[in-house]
Amino acid sequence: MILLQQAFDIVMGAARIKASENIGFLSSAGRILAEDVISDMNMPPFDKSAMDGYACRKEDIANQLHVVEVIPAGKTPEKAIGKNQCSKIMTGAPIPEGADCVLMVEQTEINPDGSISFLEKNTKSNICFLGEDVKQSEVVLKKGTIIKPAHIAIMASVGCVNPAVFMKPKVAILSTGNEIIEPENKPGISQIRNSNGYQLTAQVEQTGALANYLGIVEDSEDATYKAIISAIETNDIVLLTGGVSMGDFDFVPEILKKAGVNILFQKIAVQPGKPTTFGVHEKALVFGLPGNPVSSFIQFELLVKPLLYKMMGNESKPMQIILPMDEDYSRKHTEREAWFPVLITDQGTVKPLDYHGSAHINGLGPAHGIISIPIGVSVLKKGENVHVRQI
Repeated sequence: MILLQQAFDIVMGAARIKASENIGFLSSAGRILAEDVISDMNMPPFDKSAMDGYACRKEDIANQLHVVEVIPAGKTPEKAIGKNQCSKIMTGAPIPEGADCVLMVEQTEINPDGSISFLEKNTKSNICFLGEDVKQSEVVLKKGTIIKPAHIAIMASVGCVNPAVFMKPKVAILSTGNEIIEPENKPGISQIRNSNGYQLTAQVEQTGALANYLGIVEDSEDATYKAIISAIETNDIVLLTGGVSMGDFDFVPEILKKAGVNILFQKIAVQPGKPTTFGVHEKALVFGLPGNPVSSFIQFELLVKPLLYKMMGNESKPMQIILPMDEDYSRKHTEREAWFPVLITDQGTVKPLDYHGSAHINGLGPAHGIISIPIGVSVLKKGENVHVRQI
């Protein structure tokens, strides 16, 4: 049995980075950049007005200013600004030659002769200067960035309409067990509906990878072997649930070896998810996840999700926030690192959810995140700060 950190290092060390492809930027949300995005121009590309007002010389603001032209956005100024002159200017319009500030329209008044008077004693420049946001050839988005809506706008502004992104890993999902039936069927005696397969499918899709749900495999060595071989042939990662514990029908690790998978670990000092198995094949990486749904959910979050992101070119750490415990939390057995679901209260504290163990999938439903308690620690005290890993 190895520590969770050791398991994490082994899994991440086995990552196989995907190749890249170019796609339309409007379809790239959620994908991961395979190369830097570089600006093809200065932004702003010229000195422009930050607001509606009057462009003039700052040294003249105490005087009456005569309007020489009106400059709407998109129009090039035709006249330079001289002494006691100004141009009426709209937000985003180019600053005329000679002007070094823009008077806010609401801080001015129009005199009977049509001239402008400034009502304040001083003003900011109210000018967005050429290149102050982005310089030409500057990197605006780095390789490895997960593309969000704001990044789409950035790419549009620099003309990056076909960004290079990492290709999506293909992930096969197999559920094992004679007791498992599909959700549309009514379970008979000793049967349960397959929640793991669909939970894992949704988790895979949430990362942006391609989920390939392959259904339920009966508890026989021949059927399991054939399903594993087939999945390995056409996928980058294979996720199996069930068949990895110590029961008479838990033969997945041996079948994996028979299929040419080099098993790198079979047990982790973590709760839930101790019997998690991981191995490498020349064509795919393979996880044997526990059959209980909370175990498979948490082990996906801890091991599979970061692997998928790394294969797609992103190695950022999961989002965690530090908050105090809302109440004491205790446990009897401390030989494994434990993970359990929590709520974040309106007061900004962390409240453990009513959680009955690794089969209690409903305990995850209202969870905002999961937290851990280290090996050898039996109590988390009220007010003690903990790291909440958002899910």
